[in-house]
Amino acid sequence: MSIWKYLFNLEERRNWWTRKMPDGPLRDYYETPFPDRDIDWRQADYLAIDFETTGLEASQDQILSVGYATVRGDRLVLGDATHILIRPTVDIPEASAVVHGILDDEAAEAQPLEEVLPVILRALKGKALLAHHAAIEYEFLNHACRNLYGYPFLCPVVDTLALEVRQFRMRDQAIRSGDLRLAKARARYGLPRYPAHNALTDALAAGELFLAQVAYRSSRKPPRLKDLIVVS
Repeated sequence: MSIWKYLFNLEERRNWWTRKMPDGPLRDYYETPFPDRDIDWRQADYLAIDFETTGLEASQDQILSVGYATVRGDRLVLGDATHILIRPTVDIPEASAVVHGILDDEAAEAQPLEEVLPVILRALKGKALLAHHAAIEYEFLNHACRNLYGYPFLCPVVDTLALEVRQFRMRDQAIRSGDLRLAKARARYGLPRYPAHNALTDALAAGELFLAQVAYRSSRKPPRLKDLIVVS
């Protein structure tokens, strides 16, 4: 199936899966077209999103919380900012709890993933997924959709980490250890430092970083969505 991405674009694959899958949250998500990759970036909507998890392997770890907010035009829409805890089916490893501060007793009162995933998919409808090191969010969403619905997750993706790498390469500048971390990237644009490892705070931080990255692009011509996405 991986050869599909070379033969068909994202919108064609969305159409194919929509015809194939049964009714449910994932089909509802797929029934809304993805943003046109050729439009001005300001005409697209983005969902800045972040997960806190039990680890970094989507095949064996679990999502503990999600934070997200819409980026529309050149602004971050705080009115729909959302933070949701998710109840895991395993004990939270101590090593990860030290990072994100989510403990077993708190997580035990949270909603299960099967209730939260439809909420996330509704928030993502018609938008591009926006995150810092977006492979984490993308892979966890894909794994969750395959487990709960039996079908893959697809979405256009903008990765603020990838956009930073492009800037380093355009300046022919070496990337040092730590240069691509969210806080370090934000500091280069004069953005304030936020406490890390809260899903909503990190989602908002990525959204702000994205707007700064686009504003500081050297090209005078506003980029098209296709100029920013890493999954298309």
